[in-house]
Amino acid sequence: MAYTPSFDGTRLYYETVGSGEPLLLISGQGADRHGWDVVRDDFARKHLVVTWDHRGTGDSEKPREPAYTIEMFARDALAILDALGIGRAHIYGTSMGGRIAQRLAISHRERVGAVVLGCTTPGNRMGVRRPPEVDAQMANRPSSPEQAARQLCSQMVSAGFARAHPEYLETLLERYRNPIPGFARRLHYAASEGHDAWDDLPGITAPVLVIHGDDDTVNVTANAYLLAERIPGAGLHIVEGGRHGYWVEFRQETSAAVLEFLECHPL
Repeated sequence: MAYTPSFDGTRLYYETVGSGEPLLLISGQGADRHGWDVVRDDFARKHLVVTWDHRGTGDSEKPREPAYTIEMFARDALAILDALGIGRAHIYGTSMGGRIAQRLAISHRERVGAVVLGCTTPGNRMGVRRPPEVDAQMANRPSSPEQAARQLCSQMVSAGFARAHPEYLETLLERYRNPIPGFARRLHYAASEGHDAWDDLPGITAPVLVIHGDDDTVNVTANAYLLAERIPGAGLHIVEGGRHGYWVEFRQETSAAVLEFLECHPL
């Protein structure tokens, strides 16, 4: 098990697998490294893949204060890279992880190679907000692990995929049987909702690929078009039928798209 202190001393847990140019995978709100378990080895065939547990999740420490921010999570990511002696890495973030990836590309551009922004938004000020009922679900998940897992499953993948892959629901159920603390969940939610990169997006110089499912209600698909238009030279890949967990349900399509993009933009 590998740990490193972040900029403020918070201990963060991380793992590596594979070899090649480094690729940092950034999980979403309230999620730990296991959010990448399904696809991690797809990338490890060609890259040194780095995953870690956000502060407040998994095996990392869970400080109650100060308030979490996207910039704080970005600095945590840099602490992981520093611990591994990695000066520059490709980054791929989904949902809140995509917000963190934006901040890395804006504020720490010298550390970033190619950037993949998955199912994310530029922030609520200029982005398209999710439906109010979905926002309420995300802010207050059911107390029952079974109900919470089923609710999240319906947002992440299609009903057909869930029926064909009952093991996916089981992984979500395990997450809610061993949840992150309530205070950490709230801190993650507030950090994600506080993100606003709109004014800074045109200054991103890294190559960027935006990926989004066309059936995503958690971060609605219109945000993908906003990001792709706002970031100079950004590519756009829309996953037909994809929900908020497009990389799981459409693994073959999206892993291949990311690998092809990274190959076109070596460090």
